[in-house]
Parts: sequence; structure tokens; C-alpha cells
Amino acid sequence: MTDSASVKKYLLALQANIVAAMEALDGQAFLTDSWERPEGGGGISRVIEEGTVFERGGVNFSHVMGNNLPPSAAASRPELAGRKWEAMGVSLVLHPRNPYAPTVHMNVRFFTTYAEGKPSVWWFGGGMDLTPYYGFEEDAQHFHQSCKDALKPYGEDLHPRFKKWCDEYFYLKHRKEARGVGGIFFDDFNELDFASSFGMMQSVGNAFIPAYTAILEKRKDIAYGERERDFQAYRRGRYVEFNLVFDRGTLFGLQSGGRTESILMSMPPIVKWRYDWKPEAGSAEAKLATDFLVHKEWV
Repeated sequence: MTDSASVKKYLLALQANIVAAMEALDGQAFLTDSWERPEGGGGISRVIEEGTVFERGGVNFSHVMGNNLPPSAAASRPELAGRKWEAMGVSLVLHPRNPYAPTVHMNVRFFTTYAEGKPSVWWFGGGMDLTPYYGFEEDAQHFHQSCKDALKPYGEDLHPRFKKWCDEYFYLKHRKEARGVGGIFFDDFNELDFASSFGMMQSVGNAFIPAYTAILEKRKDIAYGERERDFQAYRRGRYVEFNLVFDRGTLFGLQSGGRTESILMSMPPIVKWRYDWKPEAGSAEAKLATDFLVHKEWV
């Protein structure tokens, strides 16, 4: 038996808790933008721009529904195409100003489909991943350990599976490189009963604040110059490429008639592209690719 009301209550509380934690770090309040979707549902976007720590970021809650499952959602479950559906989740992307502080993404969501005369089909999805511009091994280890600890109560096999899934998902095929140092990613998850699956999603969501704030507090005040900012803008271009070309959440939002401002709040504010640019061998910029943007076991 599913309990959508409890999931929604948790997600709204999670959004509020994360925003409060990020506001405490930044010192600037997030703006609140509530919206309604003509096709059904709505959401609350919490956004910060030109903050002390965050150059741009958003922590979004959405609860939307429709009568025909969009292609991006039905891709892995073609037998569900055409069903009525309901989706809710919290999705965030935070872009710090300091190039030594990593960008972070986290998402937890619940999806249900309905068809007359047939049982509902539900699943959970989500995860979190870290995208540094300058790599620190201890940061990657801490982030991955946080992910592993969140999943451990629900099965020893989950972390290796979800870590591998994350490595494979957040990969720019046309560049043949990872977007960042990974984390965990899962979708279509209903292997456990509803209560246990919901508990696992909550554990992932609750792990985000300690996983990220410990890193941000260490990196947000490191001195930097134009060189670091320039490299940050260059690497942010990869983030844009992934989100617009490959990301299932972005595609689902656009295909389902979602709110464009909220869908594209993940875009970084300042980005650069260069033709066939390569960092100097042995530099900190080069080490990002050789030492961090590789699939490895951090914990």
C-alpha cells in the first residue's frame, strides 16, 4: 500500500531543511517562488543568486501529474506508456562562487502510474553527485562514504550498484569523460516493500546536508584568482552539456510541460567554451581529469 501523502510531507520538510542549512552557510536568504502547472500540480522553487557563497543555486519541490506518461519516463518501462501518472520530488543544484568549492546535485523522487482495472505501479529514484573543479581526495572520500552509509541499512549490495549506476549515468559520451567524481544514482526502485523503499529514499535525502556542508565549509574561503575562475567557467560548460543532452530529469520536465524556469535552474550562471583547449600537463587543472574524473573506488 503506497502513501503519497507521507512522501509529500517528507519532501516538503527536506526542502525546508536543506534551504535553512544553505542559508546559514551563505548568509543570504533564498527567494521563494510557488507555481502551478495547468496540466495538473505545481511546486515551490527556492532559489539563490549572487549570494556570498553560492553564485547560483536552487532547491526545488514539485508535485505534478498527467494523463499520458512522457517518453523519457516510459523509456525503461514501455508497458506503462499512455498511463496516468503522478510524480513528486526534491531536486537541487548548487553552484558555489569559489572554484575550489564543488558544484553538487541531489534528487529524491517518487513516481506512480495508474490504469483503469490494473494495480498502480510505483517506484522511487534519486541520488547525489559531486562535481569539483579542483579535486581534493578527502572530499571525494567523505562524499562517497556518506552515500555508502546512507544505503547500508537497506542492503550491502545497494552502494556498489548505485555507485556504478552513477558513474555510468553522469558520463558525457560525446566527450568520453565523467561529469564529476560521482556519488550514487538509482531509478525505478521498488525491490523492497513500500515502507522500506521510502525509508531508503529518506536516508539518501537526509544524508545530503552533512555530506556537502562539511566540504563546503572547508573550501568556500580558499583564496583564488582569475585563472581558477576561468577554469571553473570552462568546466561548467560540461555541466550544461550533460544537463541539456542526457539528463532524464530535464527531458522529463520539458516533455511533460513542466515549468521551464524551475527545470533550468540547474544551469550555472557563467560558462565558457573553448575550441580544443587542453590544460598544461602536471597542473592542478590537468589533475582534475587524470586523478578525479575517472571511475574509481573512493571508499
